[in-house]
Amino acid sequence: MADINIVQEHSLTPKKARDAAQKVAEKLAEEFDLAYEWDGDVLRFERSGVNGTLTLTKHKAEMFIKLGFLFGAFAPVIQAKATEKMAKIFGSAKPV
Repeated sequence: MADINIVQEHSLTPKKARDAAQKVAEKLAEEFDLAYEWDGDVLRFERSGVNGTLTLTKHKAEMFIKLGFLFGAFAPVIQAKATEKMAKIFGSAKPV
């Protein structure tokens, strides 16, 4: 198992941040066949062997991904893609 945590600062309004998070979710869902749903300001996503959240606050977006055994080997690739997408949509990347 592997965990990925990415924190991305932003200066978007809450509405624009949510719209941006929706774009991230749609892109990740398309690439990795993920299902997702909103729970307040937290976007939850999952598929077999992968689950996580994208939490929005006033000045940052934080993505946490938990990878099961089979996906653990792909953690660096998944982290790179997720970081790239968050940076493109929210601003410059700050992996944690």
